[in-house]
This record gives sequence, C-alpha cells and structure tokens, in this order.
Amino acid sequence: MAVAREDLFTHIAREHGRFDLDAYRRLLAAASEFKEGDAVQGLAADDTTRAHARRLLAATRLVDLDAHPPLVDDLHALLVADLDPTAATTTASWTLAELKTFVLTADPAEIHPLLPGLSSHVLACLIKLLDEPELVAVGARIFNPIPGTDLGAPGRLSARIQPNSPTDHPGDIVWQVLAGWSYGVGDLILGCNPVSSDPRSVAAVEAALHDLLVAFDLQDTLPHCVLAHIDVQAAVEAAHPGTTGIWFQSIAGNDATNATFDCPIQKLQAHADTRTGRWGLYFETGQGSEVTNGHGRGVDLVALEARKYGLARALQKRVAAAQARGGHTPWVHVNDVAGFIGPEVFRSPDQLVRCCLEDLVLGKLHGLTMGLDVCATLHMAVSPDDLDRCLDRIVPACPAYLMALPTKHDPMLSYLTTGFHDHVRLRHRFARRVDTRMENFFRDVLGVLDEHNDPGPHFGDPSHVFVQLQRARGDRRPESELRDEAAAQLTALRARGVPLVEGHGPNPWDLPTAQRDEIRRLYEDAKHSLRATFPPEFLTRIPDALLLRTTSQDRDDYILHPATGERLAPSSAPRLAALTADIDVQLVISDGLNALALTDADHLAPYLTAVRPLLTAAGLRVAREHLVVTDGRVRVGYAIGQRRFAGLPPGHPRVLVHLIGERPGTIHHNYSIYITAADATTWARGVDHDITRVISGVSDTSHHPAQAAAETVAIVRTLTRR
Repeated sequence: MAVAREDLFTHIAREHGRFDLDAYRRLLAAASEFKEGDAVQGLAADDTTRAHARRLLAATRLVDLDAHPPLVDDLHALLVADLDPTAATTTASWTLAELKTFVLTADPAEIHPLLPGLSSHVLACLIKLLDEPELVAVGARIFNPIPGTDLGAPGRLSARIQPNSPTDHPGDIVWQVLAGWSYGVGDLILGCNPVSSDPRSVAAVEAALHDLLVAFDLQDTLPHCVLAHIDVQAAVEAAHPGTTGIWFQSIAGNDATNATFDCPIQKLQAHADTRTGRWGLYFETGQGSEVTNGHGRGVDLVALEARKYGLARALQKRVAAAQARGGHTPWVHVNDVAGFIGPEVFRSPDQLVRCCLEDLVLGKLHGLTMGLDVCATLHMAVSPDDLDRCLDRIVPACPAYLMALPTKHDPMLSYLTTGFHDHVRLRHRFARRVDTRMENFFRDVLGVLDEHNDPGPHFGDPSHVFVQLQRARGDRRPESELRDEAAAQLTALRARGVPLVEGHGPNPWDLPTAQRDEIRRLYEDAKHSLRATFPPEFLTRIPDALLLRTTSQDRDDYILHPATGERLAPSSAPRLAALTADIDVQLVISDGLNALALTDADHLAPYLTAVRPLLTAAGLRVAREHLVVTDGRVRVGYAIGQRRFAGLPPGHPRVLVHLIGERPGTIHHNYSIYITAADATTWARGVDHDITRVISGVSDTSHHPAQAAAETVAIVRTLTRR
C-alpha cells in the first residue's frame, strides 16, 4: 500500500525494512511501458503497479536517485565522472515531477545548461513519466545540431542513405546513392552495412563511396561510412589513408554487452582520441541488445538504453577534444535502431512509436544529435502501412535524421524502414528541409529540387545523376550514350536483387505501383518463410546428418523466446555426447528464421561440396557428421561447440562452422555462416559473439555458396594460423 506523497526510497524502506536493490530495480522497471524485453527478465508490470511506481518516482529527488544506481560497473563510473558538478548541484534537490515540469515548460535556453548535470539514470526515470504527447513536446523543444550545419536543427529532416548490397557490390552501393540524391535525399551520411567484415571488402566499399564524394567535391560536406566493427575501419584507414570517413560503432548499456561487441570502454576511448580529422564518430543504439545477449542483469530496457546515451555523451567530449586538436569542429551523431532486434524486445506498432520517442528524447536530453531508424523486422506485427502511421506520430518529435533506402525494404538486412519516397512525403507534410549545403547541391548541381525545394526537372531520375557524375569525372560522351550505359547497369543491378526505383506514383512521394506491390509480396513471403521447416527429403540428402533439437516447443516459442533456440533439448545431449572423434572442424546447419535459406535448390549442397575438400587441403580434420538443428539460433552453435570440443586435447584451435537461415524478406533467402575458433579449454569455459567471424548473404543469387566456402576457409586459416 502506498502512502500519500511517499517517495521511492521511503516506500522501499517501509516495505522491506531497508534499501533492497532487487525491489528497487523492479519498481524502476514497473514504471516503464510494457515491452516483451522487460517481461523476459520478469520485470513487466500491470497498469495498476505501473501507475503506483510512477507516483513514487515523481516524488523522488534526483540526488537520491543518483545515490542509488541500478547497476555499478566501469560504465557507471565513467558516467558519474562525466557529469557537470555545477549543473548537477542546481537540480539535485528537485523531484522528478519538478524536472518533468521544467523540461516541458522552461525556455530551451534555460534547459540546455543544466542537461550536462543530469545523469543517465535520472533521465531514464524521467522518460518513464512522460506520455506520448509529452515525449513529442520535449523532442520538439530540444535541438542539438552538428556545429556549423543545419543537421539536427529546427525545421530540418535529414537522411542517412543506407545503400546496402546483398553482395557488397560497389556498383549496387553507388547507384543507390545516386537514386537517393535524385529525390533530394541523403544529406547527413552515406552509411553502408557490409555483408563481409573482411578488411579488403570493407576497403573496396569505402573507396567506392569516397570516390563518389570526391567526384562531386563533397568530401568535406558529407561523410561516408562502412558500418563494420571499428577495429576493421581503423585497419582500413591504416592501409588506405584518407579513404574512410566517419567511423561507426554499436554501443551498449553495460560492460558485459560492450565486451560481447568487442568494444570495452577503454577501446572506445582510444578510438575517440584518434579522431582528429574532419569526421568524428557515429554510434548506433537500440533497446534490447543487452537482454538479447544475455546481459540484462535485472535492469530494465529504458535504464540500459539511457546508459548508452551517457556513454555517447562522454565519448562525444573526447572526440570534440581530438577534433579541436586537428582544427575541426565536433562531428558526432547517434542513430537509434529501435525495431531491429525483433518481437523478443517488442512487437506492436504502438510499442515501436513509444520506443522511438523514448530513445529520441533520451538522446536529445543527453545533448546528442539524434537520428532514428524507425524500423521493424519482418517477424514483428508491423506492416508497411503500419510503418507509415508510426512515422506520422514520431516525426513531430523532430529526429535529426531517418534512414533512406530505395524502398521501405532493405535488400540485405531484410527489414522494413524508411524509403526515399517516405522522406519526400514527410518533408511535404511537416514542412521540413534538408541541410542547406546539400540542398544547394540538389538544386544547383543536380536540378532535382527547384528554388522552392519542391521536385525539380530531374526529380526521381537517377540516370540523370549518373550523367552528372560522369561529367564530373570528365566523361564527355553524348548524354544518350551515357543513359544507355546507365540503363544497362540498372538492369544488372536489379538482377542482383537491389530494388532501385525511378520516378514516382500519382504524387511525388508515392512509390510506383510495381515497387509498392513488391514490398507487400516480400512481406508475405517473409511470413511464410518464418514457418518453414526442414522437410524429410531435404534431411535425407545431407550426408551423415545427425539431427538435434533445441528447447523451443514450436515456432511461436522459437520466434518470441529466442533463448529457447539457444539451448539444446535434453534429448539431443546423448546424441552429441556419442561423438568423440578428435577433430579440428565441426559443421553445423540450423534452420534459423528461414529454413528455405538452406532448403532452396543450390544453396546448401554447393557450399558443402566446396568447403570440405578446401578444409582438408588446409590440413584440418573435418568431422564426418553434419549436425542439423531444428529451431536453432546462433548461440546453439556455441553450446554445441562447448560439448563437442571441451573434452578434446588442448593446445590448438577447434573450429565450429555454423550455417543458419537469415531473417526472411528478400528474394534471395540468404543464410549466414558463423565461424568460431578457440582451443578446447576456451570452449569448455564457453564462447560468444566477440570471437566469431560472420559471412552473410549467402545464396545462389547473392553471395554464391562456392565463393562463401572459399571465404570460410580463408577465415579459418587466419583464425587457426594455418
């Protein structure tokens, strides 16, 4: 029972006789809106408990909250050290209710000086007290533009062109940029997610984007980035100085998850200190990464997410100091990828809106230039039309930027996000503009916008932008010849599964009918793929297949509770224990989220046929058996490796090669290959993603299985020093 005007700590002391950390964490979590990611940890609450927790929080002083962090680790120490003590003193005696009133009503000029003194923990608690209209109101009041630009300023909506290719084909990537620019989209960053993390492949994509910017003399106006691990980006820059742009890294809200990302705080700080050039760092966040990596530690999603922005705020200061040494102004921005993990974090459109608004406002109150990837995986209950409605509720909170793809569908990552035409619609509806420098480029150089920033004479014509690119490179062939070349390249690009769009529908912001219908077809195919299974005739064609199961009860259990797909069923343990041969490599095949990725013709067999002799030629002993897992996740491979290798003689690396169906939703039905090498002693202790290498996008129409087999062996040779 609550007592009138009782605060959180008085309530806990009255109920438990002392401060109780577990009760504290549960009350903090109870104040959050419901999300499946909190429920997984047993932290979800009903409406009555939620209202009670919020009343207690509202009456609690900031100084008392700061005296009781929900989690103490190295990240917590950094966040405390980073706070501005003068600003913190000003607000220390305020209650959360008073802070809420302040951020909703005070002049932003009064708010900004106090933000550096507000801890990530306090801001997480504040967010839980704000309803949707209040979150929108705060978002529309607080702006942190990148210095010297309009990026993140009032009245602006920028874009990261995300030119992902199923094969890392430089032509696919460049053409998507040209297409985005033809719609006046792409003024913040050209940011490509790579299929391969091999430094040579990353370097090729970096070079293609860099050369494009140099051709148009935009290299000091617009950064580019290949979103590989930051160590890989650093290696590419060392090998090819000047070809990388801004550097990227995903960050997490506690030490354990940052270690899983192979990015402890000290490494992030060291990289930040090197950023003395024009471009700084680009971070990505998103609620749920800690829980889905098994590191929730009993702390709720919002609290962990807030800590990421505290980490970004601290790193932003280090980058600013480094760039000042190089004579440059700070250039740091953050992107929240709210819906990318899947239904184990949250499922519905309303939850997507809530999560985006929470994270956007958290980032802004940390003083960050915040963008959003308003997105959904194809195994969530969010349709393409739902995504439009979500955008209309989120954009009034003024994110600095959104993602931008040729359509709503990413041809490599297989999820839904914002397309080029969405940007045109949102700019029209909410009276937004792009950054002035790129606006001038779109109008004066490309002619895709007119003097009113409306569609210009070459709007939606990527071939025209290609012609301008060739002219900038000194190509003086007739335009007709250049357009013929463009048409041939576009035909080849579309054959590789990249849905490049030209023109528009009835309105400038409408997709042409064919592309709109294709998105819906892929959406429906994804729903079918999620339910696909390994048919008996497929299993009989796998040589020496040993069938294993996980603890998932069915596909619903597997989709909604990923941890069940990470553990072997008790019935499978004896079958695995019977394998005692001393081997170097074990091949594992799992259905993942799309069994069709393995069962489609010419997907699995060409890989197995190619990889086995190559591994043997490298002097490696390959297990005769193929371990085939039903309802398998990536981490079940680690569990298999632990059981398979732990009892073998130590002293040299043992390798697990795990083939698993990727997220559905592309024409390719791709699978990925996870390659992990460790000695028997390390396998016995347990391994995780931080020592694993990945080859993605494998199918007969994208990254060919035989090519992936050769790449697998090259990686294995590197990991085993063969």
